[in-house]
Amino acid sequence: MVTGLGLSEIVELALLLVAVGALSGFLAGLFGIGGGAVLVPVFYECFRLVGVPLEVRMPLCVGTSLAVIIPTSIAAFRAQYRRGAVDMAVLRRWWLPVLLGVLVGSITARYAPERLFKYVFVAVAWSSAARLLLARTGWKLGEDLPRGVLMRVYGLVIGLLSTLMGVGGGLFGNLVMMFYSRPIHQAIGTSSALAVLISIPGALGYVYAGWPVAARFPDVGALRLPFALGYVSLIGAVLAMPTTLVTAPLGVKCAHALSKRQLEIAFGLYLLIVGGRFVVSLISGQ
Repeated sequence: MVTGLGLSEIVELALLLVAVGALSGFLAGLFGIGGGAVLVPVFYECFRLVGVPLEVRMPLCVGTSLAVIIPTSIAAFRAQYRRGAVDMAVLRRWWLPVLLGVLVGSITARYAPERLFKYVFVAVAWSSAARLLLARTGWKLGEDLPRGVLMRVYGLVIGLLSTLMGVGGGLFGNLVMMFYSRPIHQAIGTSSALAVLISIPGALGYVYAGWPVAARFPDVGALRLPFALGYVSLIGAVLAMPTTLVTAPLGVKCAHALSKRQLEIAFGLYLLIVGGRFVVSLISGQ
């Protein structure tokens, strides 16, 4: 039994995790975000209800999210690749700096205060929402993506911030590519590939980052949810994973049925809402 929860509460928690897995998979395909922007806020509420201490709650959400989006990102990438929406040239320039960013992010997660994860989440979600909802055509950095050092710096930042935020890189990849005049459908398709590069080493990094937690919080060894490895809750991951594989291709199909502006508005509103949840958390301390 999960500490402090009755059987009915455990069943409700399990059903919620299964449902959020389905939602995250759909949004992974729809927006190319890996589903982490859905998973992190919902995991936060789930882990709050079962009594996970505030000091470790947010990194646990981030690490578990990265683990869940491994199969989601693979499914979304395959679906996008079949549609020819992935720019492989961009991916070849980004893969190494992205992996380096994931490494730096994993090390940071081991020592960073809990509030840092929320600040990163809110800042990126709301800046992306503003770009999408306002749709200012003048908000561009260039007519095409840069080459050389600047491109590698973008990759490093994408890997770093995605690892701290628990997302697959779609938020950042979409933002960068759209600032350089790339179509949103291509930005989403390419970002689905970044999610594969980020989620696997990112989840392993959070296992490493959370390994010393049990020594500081004796009753957090299982994080009140049995079978946790570092900052990855295996129960949370296992319950949310299966439905992501079913719904990710549906999200891809829906994305290609929407117009550019419809997709921008839907993505922007979603980011505005999830960012607001963590603003409330930062103010209330819960």
